[in-house]
Amino acid sequence: MYQTTKELRNAFLEYFGTHGHEVVDSSSLVPVNDPTLLFTNAGMNQFKDVFLGADKRSYSRATSSQRCVRAGGKHNDLDNVGYTARHHTFFEMLGNFSFGDYFKEEAIRFAWSFLTETLKLPKEKLCVTIYETDDEAFDIWNKKIGVAEENLIRIGDNKGSAYASDNFWQMGDTGPCGPCTEIFYDHGEHIWGGRPGTPEEDGDRFIEIWNIVFMQYNRQANGEMHPLPKPSVDTGMGIERIAAIMQGVHSNYEIDIFKQLIAKAADIIGVTDLENKSLRVIADHIRSCSFLIADGVMPSNEGRGYVLRRIIRRAVRHGNKLGATDAFFYKLVPTLIDVMGDAAKGLAQTQAIVEKSLKAEEEQFARTLERGLGILDTALNKLEGDVLDGETAFKLYDTYGFPVDLTADVCREREISVDESGFEVAMAKQRSRAQAAGQFNTDYNDALVIEEKTDFCGYTDLSLASEVMAIYQDGQEVDRVHVGDDAVVILKQTPFYAESGGQCGDKGTLRTQDCTFTVSDTQKYGQAIGHVGKVTQGTITKAQELNACVDHDNRQRTELNHSVTHLLHAALRQILGSHVSQKGSLVEPDKLRFDFSHFEAVSATELRQVEQVVNEQIRLNHPLHSEVMNIDEAKEKGAMALFGEKYDAEVRVVTMGDFSIELCGGTHVGRTGDIGLFKITSEGGIAAGIRRIEAVTGEAAMCYIAKQQGELAATAELLKADPLSVVSKLKIQLDRSKSLEKELAQLKDKLAAATSADLVGEAQEINGIKVLIKKLDNVEPGALRGLQDELKQKLKSGIVVLAIAGDKKVSLIVGVTKDLTSKVKAGELVSSIAAQVGGKGGGRPDMAQAGGSQPENLDNALSQVNAWLEERLA
Repeated sequence: MYQTTKELRNAFLEYFGTHGHEVVDSSSLVPVNDPTLLFTNAGMNQFKDVFLGADKRSYSRATSSQRCVRAGGKHNDLDNVGYTARHHTFFEMLGNFSFGDYFKEEAIRFAWSFLTETLKLPKEKLCVTIYETDDEAFDIWNKKIGVAEENLIRIGDNKGSAYASDNFWQMGDTGPCGPCTEIFYDHGEHIWGGRPGTPEEDGDRFIEIWNIVFMQYNRQANGEMHPLPKPSVDTGMGIERIAAIMQGVHSNYEIDIFKQLIAKAADIIGVTDLENKSLRVIADHIRSCSFLIADGVMPSNEGRGYVLRRIIRRAVRHGNKLGATDAFFYKLVPTLIDVMGDAAKGLAQTQAIVEKSLKAEEEQFARTLERGLGILDTALNKLEGDVLDGETAFKLYDTYGFPVDLTADVCREREISVDESGFEVAMAKQRSRAQAAGQFNTDYNDALVIEEKTDFCGYTDLSLASEVMAIYQDGQEVDRVHVGDDAVVILKQTPFYAESGGQCGDKGTLRTQDCTFTVSDTQKYGQAIGHVGKVTQGTITKAQELNACVDHDNRQRTELNHSVTHLLHAALRQILGSHVSQKGSLVEPDKLRFDFSHFEAVSATELRQVEQVVNEQIRLNHPLHSEVMNIDEAKEKGAMALFGEKYDAEVRVVTMGDFSIELCGGTHVGRTGDIGLFKITSEGGIAAGIRRIEAVTGEAAMCYIAKQQGELAATAELLKADPLSVVSKLKIQLDRSKSLEKELAQLKDKLAAATSADLVGEAQEINGIKVLIKKLDNVEPGALRGLQDELKQKLKSGIVVLAIAGDKKVSLIVGVTKDLTSKVKAGELVSSIAAQVGGKGGGRPDMAQAGGSQPENLDNALSQVNAWLEERLA
């Protein structure tokens, strides 16, 4: 029987493949050449041009398992995700399609055959809807398939919808359209809800699992519908919904994929209550976010990137609610790849860049989340009424990066709504202000456009006197700034190096006897160099002469790391091959990062070789030479250009002996020996074919090695071993630990057996039936199942109720001997107890388990079991 999501996906594709359908891979979540869609939201999207006649394929029938996202535009399920059983931002749509090939009867037969014969769903559990006037579909279902008339439901026009909810589907206001027929599954009368077309249809008892669209008309602009020359078929079945049915659960969040993702998220964050809805949100969102990034969407402030950012931030906020204090979201990607199986091939290939993007976005949001939530919480506590005003929602969005739907999500938990129309009014005002005044953003690097040119003198000087040419504050040019003001100061000449080529901008001071401007960063603005910082003394004015002093220690440590990247680049090419080229770098005072092209992970041996080569070049103490020459001359000399850097006709060439020659505008040490020591701290992949090395130099490298040696010495002391024999001693200890764990497990089994012998004597009788109700101490939850089996065997006829209370956790198990299951169902009894301790459970009539999160209520819950049983055993 097909049960796992992977098995169902393969079974579906195999079924239609054997019936002449071309098995087509899922298309990207970013629709190709379709400006009408934000994301791929249905299986038919990639075949849209085929249905419209604008494209022809080599096949006339196809099948696919299409990745879909609904989190924007008309199809936006984001607000419901995590709060209902079946709403998702990401889902897989199983579909079969006919392009002028087969039509109604074949499509219906395929669906019914797959559900009732391949998956063996009980026919009595299924009912069917058809469009109210589609007598042809009715006759096929009734007379040829054999569905009883009472299980065929005619659904009429729903004038408020243009989509399939009214059993008539259309691609848009004009174009292909036609009636639908939908198959519903009855989850059972224990679930509230009615059949389609009844007042109770919004309940969860009857769930649509398959929709067949018969494209047989072409709607004209005037509303007329003309028959299509080649009627076609578009079907869809959500894999999550059918998986829930096949796995015997009601909620999609209980299927294998979500159970594993929820469990992993709970483990990472440290949560024990797996029923928490925030875990559902996180498990859903990691799917949409990971696959969107794998398909090329990156978090941003507009379009698809903005929707992605909203989803990531919603997931992070729910993690924050659960107590997550560190970045956690990206850690779910490996589990996602594993549970998605073949459907995650593309994701696996881009795993590193997906994890990197998620982590970076999470860390960026974390910096604003705490403050924004605090402001929102304060606003809600002061709120009179149940509607948050639009201005506050806009402030959270504009200042703290909170999407309005995130604000609404927080408010909904307090039964408060958001004035979204007021939010839109505030948004419109902001756009008008920006357009009218041309205000700069506070991101000076992106916003400032400065005509002045600054002469850079920092290759030879670290301090000099210079005139203030311009001052900018909040994007506007001003004549002066005072103590406490943030500003950007432009000098006529400066020793400060502006960030470029991977090297960070200098820090330092601009000062006179009466005033001081503390420079926290240096950036380029066209040909001007801007000193970004704060006035910490006096007043800075335009045309004033200041003494510009670079922080010498900060610059020197940065130079060590910059110079060593040149040596590292050359060493990588020597050890790994000439295919290696730099793809990016970050040079800071405390560390360096170097990205390079390489097709596989660098082995430990290769990394040691790279370190040895670099340190050898350091010890050779090469002098660094720099000269300016024509770009063509530099290339002819063999100089390597840096990734992403733009070069003028005249370039600066930096040479270190005969080992390294590169084009570089950065600052460097005088001799390679100044670097002192080079130590790699990490190596890994960040994208397909791109690796990253992180390293330290000089004093930082010595500190890193000293820390490693300290850890090694401490480990050796704990193991009572010489530092050089730690590995062999540790292996002995690990082997011993495994042996002890095995012995402990055997002892626990023996203890459980002994416990069962003692417990049998504590059984009581209720109406002649032996009943044992016991709260256990010093017993592992994993031992409960075996213990209740032994107790039932010893009782021969009876009921066993066992419970364990832990830290904010309850474990329950109920066992009923088979001769009593007609009177007492284990699942009903355990559910009754679990409901009183904040949990739920289920299982077979003779054995059922449950969990709970309120151990403080356990004693009271167990005390009520006698009365519950007396009623049923009367």
